[in-house]
Amino acid sequence: MVSMTSKITSHAVGDVCRAIRAHRRFIVTSHVRPDGDATGSQVAMALALKALGKHVRLISADPPPDICRVLPGVDEIEVTSTVTGDWDAAIIMECGDLSRTGLTGLSGGFVVNIDHHIGNTLYGAINYFDESAAACGELVFTVIQALDVALTAEIASHLYIAILTDTGSFHHGPISARTFDVCRHLTVAGATPSALARQAFDQYQVGRLKVIGVMLNEMQLESQNRVAVLALDDVLLAQSGATLDDTDGLVNLPLTTSEVQAVVLFKSAVGEPLRVSLRSKGTVDVRAVAVAFGGGGHTNAAGFTLEATTEKRDVVVQQVVAAVEAALGRGNGKSRSKGELS
Repeated sequence: MVSMTSKITSHAVGDVCRAIRAHRRFIVTSHVRPDGDATGSQVAMALALKALGKHVRLISADPPPDICRVLPGVDEIEVTSTVTGDWDAAIIMECGDLSRTGLTGLSGGFVVNIDHHIGNTLYGAINYFDESAAACGELVFTVIQALDVALTAEIASHLYIAILTDTGSFHHGPISARTFDVCRHLTVAGATPSALARQAFDQYQVGRLKVIGVMLNEMQLESQNRVAVLALDDVLLAQSGATLDDTDGLVNLPLTTSEVQAVVLFKSAVGEPLRVSLRSKGTVDVRAVAVAFGGGGHTNAAGFTLEATTEKRDVVVQQVVAAVEAALGRGNGKSRSKGELS
């Protein structure tokens, strides 16, 4: 068995297993606008619970991402804003607090909280929290092993997608030898890395390419090209024939250059608050920026929502520039204006 001792946690994996064995009817959910780690961890846990003879309902406030929809069990997710019916325990993945689920009807129930994001409020009756995990999928893998549930190809595929996507194809996060040891177990169990990578990264619509062209053409560079600022709105999506799922991972594009150390992506839609995604390399801490605006995440991948004004956008960019300068030192060059690419 892979050893996964939590770095920071109020409960051990054994506490999670005892809680699971003591309950029969489960709700399994994750955060709003679920990503590969959220949905992969959610469905893998549900499949393990069903193997134990538990009654399980998969619930989400928003639909699963396209990359997960072809995997078994995803079609069982109920998309709703309210949890109703009889249940005696809820397992919540990837949520720093209960409101992050976007669901009502969970308050007052028995909650198992499984998460790896710094800032988790430990809101569950059982809290299995480990900030050193590269993805929530690592923690779910540990729970499934401790429950002595057979690691099927279906469960393994969900967990591999969880880890693959949350690390940006092993580009960021607290990736460790443990991460690859878990992936080795998943591969032995039947997960196919090449096929799952193609499913995660090579199945977008051609509209994605059109979005990339416009975004990069209008990209703003700051702090001697060390900070890239991107913008995306629903008008661009409509003109390009793309969906929001087609934009997944685009925030990382500027980081493929040696100069860019951090990226700010502003996503705007009519009638919704501005969504801000932050990415960085190395010691550039964009989580601290996100926390200042009421968000959260990891050192190199974070986000938050914001009431959209030009002034507030400028403040966000200034704080990301400050984070880069704090990590790497202050540059001597001028910021580049919109569209002025090197």
